[in-house]
Amino acid sequence: MFQSRLALFSLVWFVALGGVASSQNDGEVHPQIWPESESPVGLDPKIESRITKLISQMTLRQKVGQVIQADIGSIQPDDLKTYPLGSVLNGGNSAPGGDNRADAQAWLDLADAFYQASQQCDLQGGPYIPLMWGTDAVHGHNNIVGATFFPHNIGLGATRNPKLLREIGAVTAKEIRVTGQEWTFAPTIAVVRDDRWGRTYEGYSEDPAVTASYTGELIEGIQGVAGQDDFLTGAHVIATAKHFVGDGGTFGGKDQGDNQMSEEDLRDLQAAGYPVAINAGVQCVMASFSSWQGKKIHGHRGLLTDVLKGRMGFDGFIVGDWNAHGQVPGCTVTDALPVLNAGLDMFMAPDSWKGMFDSLMQHAEAGEVDMARLDDAVRRILRVKLRAKLFDAGLPSTRPFAGDFDQLGTPEHRDVARRAVRQSLVLLKNNKQTLPLSPSSTILVAGDGADNIGKQCGGWSLSWQGTGNSNDDFPGGTSIYDGLKAQMNAAGGDAILASEAAPRIKPDAVLVVFGEDPYAEFQGDVETLAYKPEDRSDLQLLQQYHDQGIPTVGVFLSGRPLWVNAEINATDAFVAAWLPGSEGVGVADVLLAKTDGTPQYDFQGKLPYSWPRTPDQTPLNVGDEDYDPLFAYGYGLTYGDQVTVGELAESYDAQNLAGRSRFFQSGRAVAPWQMTLAADDETVAVRATRAATTGGTLQIYSADEKAQEDIRVVRWNGARPAAFAFTSPTPVELASDQKSIRIRLRVDQPASEDVTLRLSASDSSATVSITDRIAAAGQGQWVSLTVPLTSFSNSDAALSGCSGIEIATDGSLQISVSDIDLQ
Repeated sequence: MFQSRLALFSLVWFVALGGVASSQNDGEVHPQIWPESESPVGLDPKIESRITKLISQMTLRQKVGQVIQADIGSIQPDDLKTYPLGSVLNGGNSAPGGDNRADAQAWLDLADAFYQASQQCDLQGGPYIPLMWGTDAVHGHNNIVGATFFPHNIGLGATRNPKLLREIGAVTAKEIRVTGQEWTFAPTIAVVRDDRWGRTYEGYSEDPAVTASYTGELIEGIQGVAGQDDFLTGAHVIATAKHFVGDGGTFGGKDQGDNQMSEEDLRDLQAAGYPVAINAGVQCVMASFSSWQGKKIHGHRGLLTDVLKGRMGFDGFIVGDWNAHGQVPGCTVTDALPVLNAGLDMFMAPDSWKGMFDSLMQHAEAGEVDMARLDDAVRRILRVKLRAKLFDAGLPSTRPFAGDFDQLGTPEHRDVARRAVRQSLVLLKNNKQTLPLSPSSTILVAGDGADNIGKQCGGWSLSWQGTGNSNDDFPGGTSIYDGLKAQMNAAGGDAILASEAAPRIKPDAVLVVFGEDPYAEFQGDVETLAYKPEDRSDLQLLQQYHDQGIPTVGVFLSGRPLWVNAEINATDAFVAAWLPGSEGVGVADVLLAKTDGTPQYDFQGKLPYSWPRTPDQTPLNVGDEDYDPLFAYGYGLTYGDQVTVGELAESYDAQNLAGRSRFFQSGRAVAPWQMTLAADDETVAVRATRAATTGGTLQIYSADEKAQEDIRVVRWNGARPAAFAFTSPTPVELASDQKSIRIRLRVDQPASEDVTLRLSASDSSATVSITDRIAAAGQGQWVSLTVPLTSFSNSDAALSGCSGIEIATDGSLQISVSDIDLQ
């Protein structure tokens, strides 16, 4: 049905427009083949007249400032007394005082501080324009401790319940208002066509029809309904449809990559949600980092101006993504006039805002800026601010719901999230009707996701990558174990954590909760869909119980479908739980029966993405020629289904899996490798953006080179010997045809002592000095330091069962590292 629907849609457009050819076209667009839309808001003559008067009164500095957005981690409130910027944002790791766990009051206080500072700006006679604060509230108000965290979009896609999205939007908007913000960078309406993409969980489905059905409901939940009194005000905030356009279909599933689809497929497969968003009154669209047919979207006038603003009639403003303007040829993060000319209205210049302000002022004063284009960008931004009544809103803390911290995570809000969890679960296997489990039985709960709210929330949870969180960081939330324990205790049964179980306990069933560790954006890109190919500890845990004949249930936490055939074979029942958020109790609602043995709630979830038969079966989308998934799009068992899943094939040629050739990429360890710091007998696992050994002998933190947090800065202070290392829980047989270790690094502070590189195996190691190479690299320049394996005296043994690689020194040294791999 999907394939025929898509073909019919394309044919209608083809015939209606006289037969525009469907082919690659080097990034050129034909606006007439795109659907027309119309915002229900409409241009209000009174607002437009007021904007015209304001623009006539604004100074050039004010106009330039309006089109620039700074990140709160790189700007202080006092800066706004000098620079009349139009907006600030909090990026994924930005928070009051740099504390991702700052309380809600600190967020509200900072909103007031920025607002008050903007009022004190020297406007040189120009009119006051209120500030606007954007936040990544992508699955609830997910930067705030105590807020409601909803399932990520992939789980919501499994619910097939558009009306639920309206409720979620409304809850999220109200909780945003509590801390003083008025704008969210949501919803993501990308249609994911390659599950290797690190943002797969931000998409609702591979089917554009699902995304289109959700878009309007969620936007109206966030913004309110156009024409009603509370539109963009009261409990509602400004929404952002993102990322325009094509970021779900980049070649190889690469984040910020190139979408090579035809224009027709870009329109039909990737842009299905945008006409719906505009028809629902969305006020902001975020441009994509990606390219289309080799041309960066941020610099693509055809798509931003001719299609989005022209053909689709979008009358709000287009905001950029994190320094993405700097990726357009001929531009830098501090100088990107061609991007303004292409149609971008607001530069997201998080840490480059001051340079961007200065360069744009210089261009304008030199007569190099198309002032009509600049005025249009300012008009669009002011239009949204006026529609949102920001000119009359007053201090953030005085606005409706601001400071009403009891609104964060209310029982009513958590109930919406709990229902979303229940409806999102997809039952892949239920042999012998293992589920539902009796609440009066004894269940052993195992796996590193069992009592781990941070893991079940995934990325974009308090921190950008969602790492470094403990259960205490989610007050009011419940882990999956918490939900099971409470319900079973009430029914006379018992849920026991495996880590706390007595050795001789004989449970009635075992429930193992496991899956992907949190990640976000490009750091989640993978080469194949194999689940932890070199780390079989989860499989071994499942087999440990299954082989004893104990009924074994697997609950899989993931941001995409993955090849887990062996893990499914080692269970009697298997549930795809996606990333359920803060309300783990919703899982217990479905897995546990009532006391009479009947289900509390049946499984409703249906696969929003096709489940792969092999690790390299991607892209895999319903409607494809030779479509042959393991579990088809839309699959999902219920308790009434009598289906037996047979033994699945477990063999696969894993020679090309990433862990054999890569240790570290874009600031993140590549599975199964884990990043650690070691000094004397101390080993510190690096799971967050910052870490250090005791006393700060060795420190590490994330920084930006080409993208947000895509490098790590490592600093040795020379107090004692220390090593920056990557370890694997199981030995990895590295690719034998690769002859050198390559480390892409920049020396920030030269070494004071010898620096060594070591490969380790269980019973051997091989070490070589890289001191001369570090010295030859110079200082402040990125270089690829290459070490042939023949340099090591015992490399064969280390390669055949490698369990570690480390860079060590006894002295002081600071390096920035982006990649470590074998070549």
